Amino acid sequence: MTETNPGDAAKPSVSLNDFQQLIHKMYFDKDVARGIDGTFMWLMEEIGELAAALRSGSHEDKMEEFADVLAWLTTIANVAGVDLSEAVSRKYGDGCPGCRRFVCHCDDAEKP
Repeated sequence: MTETNPGDAAKPSVSLNDFQQLIHKMYFDKDVARGIDGTFMWLMEEIGELAAALRSGSHEDKMEEFADVLAWLTTIANVAGVDLSEAVSRKYGDGCPGCRRFVCHCDDAEKP
């Protein structure tokens, strides 16, 4: 009989809505106390760490920093009362905000 660790099993995918609810459950009281400005500063620190990982980090480093950036962005959304799933759907659900296509055809000089 082979013994397995709980971390060995494939983890299920997490929807954006589920992730936002998870972050809310874990951190909301702390996040509200810190406020948007303080939380934004943590996000900026994590973006710096992501930049460093993208330049010279391992794949594992990159994964960790992407997760941290997403978590801090989600934290700010929670404090600001923004549903990220709704925001993403409104902005990108019908395609590129610039050209309205699902494969962007905007000029490279434009920010879609």
